[in-house]
Amino acid sequence: MDALLLSLQPLFASAFELLGSPITWAELIAFVLAVWMVICNMRVHALAWPLAFISSLLYFLLFWSGKLYGEASLQLVFAALSIWGWWQWLRGTADDGSALRVRLLSPRGRLTAIALTLLAWPALGLFLARQTDSTVPYWDAFPTVASLLGQWLLGRKYQENWSVWIIVNTVSVALFAYKGYWLTVVLYAVFIPMSMAGWRAWQRQLIKTAHA
Repeated sequence: MDALLLSLQPLFASAFELLGSPITWAELIAFVLAVWMVICNMRVHALAWPLAFISSLLYFLLFWSGKLYGEASLQLVFAALSIWGWWQWLRGTADDGSALRVRLLSPRGRLTAIALTLLAWPALGLFLARQTDSTVPYWDAFPTVASLLGQWLLGRKYQENWSVWIIVNTVSVALFAYKGYWLTVVLYAVFIPMSMAGWRAWQRQLIKTAHA
């Protein structure tokens, strides 16, 4: 991994400084792609997924270099899920065989999602605490686990993905501020109102579908 980071050193050159911390080209490019991705998600446009793939790989490199191993590993999962999500939005079907469309989880589905997240969070936190040199294992673990839930909900076009992202983005702002990734702090702070707007946009989709 160190050899890979060394070979990609130009990406980690400083583009500019923000609040006394250098902003690398990797972080800057990932920032732009991630904002574009969320805009596409809000519009239910499949271009969001290839944008997510590239952005996730860049953030993997950035977070690994900063010893945020949970977040770094999550980015690789995101990259894999972006391929799955792209397929879902282009060719995926609902349980009844119809094309995927914006929808809501059942009450049982919501309870299951919450329960699985609350079980996986401390389990991952304990693993990171014992097996890595992470300085914030449990803090790192929560957005990692919750983001996996959000990504699955997004891929299957469940509106609840936006409420999950609001929580994840709020926690991530504090985490990345602690690590000094200031441009990423700005990104996740911007993601919060964008996620709220995404919820409203998908709500309009639900209303349109109900009246179709």
